[in-house]
Amino acid sequence: MTSLQREGQVGSAGRTMSIRSVRALPLGVRTGIALALVSLVGAMAFAWPLLVGGGSVPAQNAAAPVVLAGVLLAVVLISLVALGDGGIDAKTVTMLGLLAAIGAVLRPLSAGSAGVEFVFLFIILGGRVFGAGFGFALGSVTLFASALLTGGFGPWLPFQMLAASWIGMGAGLLPRRMRGPLELVSLAGYAAVSGFLYGQLMNLSFWPFTLGPGTGLSFVPGAPVIENLHHFALFSLTTSLGWDLMRAVVLALGVALLGRPVLSALRRTARIGSFREPTTSEHTAAASRHPRQRADQ
Repeated sequence: MTSLQREGQVGSAGRTMSIRSVRALPLGVRTGIALALVSLVGAMAFAWPLLVGGGSVPAQNAAAPVVLAGVLLAVVLISLVALGDGGIDAKTVTMLGLLAAIGAVLRPLSAGSAGVEFVFLFIILGGRVFGAGFGFALGSVTLFASALLTGGFGPWLPFQMLAASWIGMGAGLLPRRMRGPLELVSLAGYAAVSGFLYGQLMNLSFWPFTLGPGTGLSFVPGAPVIENLHHFALFSLTTSLGWDLMRAVVLALGVALLGRPVLSALRRTARIGSFREPTTSEHTAAASRHPRQRADQ
């Protein structure tokens, strides 16, 4: 094969890559099922006091290591399933480590002060570019790496990891064909909503165990779920609404200001690294090449 032919194929592949969805950790059937099961178990980890009727601070502290182990095992499970499907390789692991390291460094710089948390920017943008499976893994690994860096281990960590994973996964599930201003507007809106809901999930993880009985904000063991949710809404309104709204605004502005250059850089990296799903037509074309032609390549 001549150099001109090879250059033509490379150029054609680059143009195809620019319009094809990137999947650093593709969501096959088995990977999708694993993610769904992990998310279901994670939702139960947040909501179990509402479902079973009560708990205590010692109970929460005792359950936290179990939840943490479950989250870590979930990330390993999803990675192994993707590896078995041929959807993860050294490039994916390298990109995951790089983005997680950036997020881990950014987190202490903001430290959640007044709701300012930059750590979720790269989780959202990384999940958007590299897909839902990658975004799920990126959320957990970033928060865990941040805890290693700052010593921020506690019963809150596994819940933070779960919530961050959902944020990354949700960004990867947004419609893939959006580009330009529409994509930035949609991502900014998603960042605002997910940043606000992150605060609500964190409240839910400790609210049943924090207040004593007898207040209008307290969790009432055995009460109807609607009543406890009403108390929870009042609790969030009076304790963290300002922080949650500030987080939502900061993330939306961060995506609006930094989204375009960061997305461009990540997509350029994805093209160079060939992060994409091989299609059936590509497999067929490769298999049908003449042996001498394949050898010349």
